[in-house]
Amino acid sequence: MGRTVIVGDVHGCRAELEALLARAGFASGDRLVLVGDLVVRGPDPAGTLDLLVRLGARAVRGNHEERLLRCHTGDKPTGDTQQETMEKLRRRHWDLLESLPLWLDLPEHGVRVVHAGVVPGLPIERQSPRALTHMRGLDDAGKPVEHVHGTPWGARYRGPPHVVFGHNALGGLQIHEHATGLDTGCVYGRRLTALVLAEGACPPPPAERGSVIVSVPARKRYADD
Repeated sequence: MGRTVIVGDVHGCRAELEALLARAGFASGDRLVLVGDLVVRGPDPAGTLDLLVRLGARAVRGNHEERLLRCHTGDKPTGDTQQETMEKLRRRHWDLLESLPLWLDLPEHGVRVVHAGVVPGLPIERQSPRALTHMRGLDDAGKPVEHVHGTPWGARYRGPPHVVFGHNALGGLQIHEHATGLDTGCVYGRRLTALVLAEGACPPPPAERGSVIVSVPARKRYADD
């Protein structure tokens, strides 16, 4: 099977994705998985999706895919970046976005991939789509919140499985006992980051997890936080 390379929020930054895969030594037999927010705000949404198809990548649906799909079926775009992205996508791209699941399980690694987060203690089938694509933390009652001021949900999550996620660029790289957050704000001029797991390997403990983290700097700042 080779390695599994799980990449944080790309947001249409195809050049950085190619640089990250080169840095990770991505090769035939390796598997590429993405945590959602594949497009919007970055410079090359169509090229990014075409690259993912060519590499046989798998991905989950992020909040930006959710918004795009709603606009595609009649909702009014809420910003110029959504409109610009929609104008660049073709039927094959929409087909890909529509096919994205809300979560992916990688049992050989003991990993579940979601875009934003999970409510601790709640089976995945009972998680709300909104939480899976939008939550960032938990309030004092343990309910999901979408702002950055709550407790990071990963700090309270006890697993299994180990959850790999994105969405929270302001939180940066998150290393929890049973969760890893990979959104390091590439589209905002920071970095694009991946978790690279050897065949059959599970994410190592927090103190050792840096050994399986690879990242590259953004070429520029494409959007404001």
